[in-house]
Amino acid sequence: MKTSNAAPSAFSLTRYAGHLRIARSSLIKSAHLLERIGLAAVGASCGLYVGAALLRQKGGLFESGWIVLLTVLYGALSYYVGIDLSRTIARRSISSTSEEYDGSEMVEIMSAAGTFGAAIAAALSVSILVLDQTLPNGLVAFVAGCWVVGSSLQVAAGTMARNYEVPDNKD
Repeated sequence: MKTSNAAPSAFSLTRYAGHLRIARSSLIKSAHLLERIGLAAVGASCGLYVGAALLRQKGGLFESGWIVLLTVLYGALSYYVGIDLSRTIARRSISSTSEEYDGSEMVEIMSAAGTFGAAIAAALSVSILVLDQTLPNGLVAFVAGCWVVGSSLQVAAGTMARNYEVPDNKD
C-alpha cells in the first residue's frame, strides 16, 4: 500500500466509525467516567504512599496494616469525588460578572486546598520512603493530618458541588 493511499483510507475508517450513531453525550459521559476512574487511581496511589510511610513508623499509632488499606480507599474516594467538580459550578463562577457571593467559589477553594493538602502529604510520604528516614512522631502526625484534612476537604467540596443547585436567572 502506498503512503499516499494510507491517509484517505484512515479518513474513510473515521467516516465509517462516524456512522455508528453514538450519541455525543454518551461519549462525553464515558470519557468523563474514565477520567474520574483515573483520578481515583491517582488518589489510591497517593494513599498507598501515605499509608506506607505511616506504617513504617515503629512505636506509633499506625502500626496496623489496615492503615494502608484505609488511606488507599479514602484517597481513591476523595480524588474521585473532589477533584473533578461539576462543569456548571466552574462555568458559573467564571461567567459571574457581579461581585455577589453565591457560594460556588468556596467549593472551588475547598477542592483546591484539599488537593494541595493531599499532594503535600503524598510528596512528604514519598520522600520519607525514598530517603529511608525515621521521623519524629510530630512530623508523622503532620503528614497524617495533611492527608486526612486534604482528602476530607476534597470529599466535602465534591459533595457540595454535586448538591449545589444553580438557580435560573430568566428574569
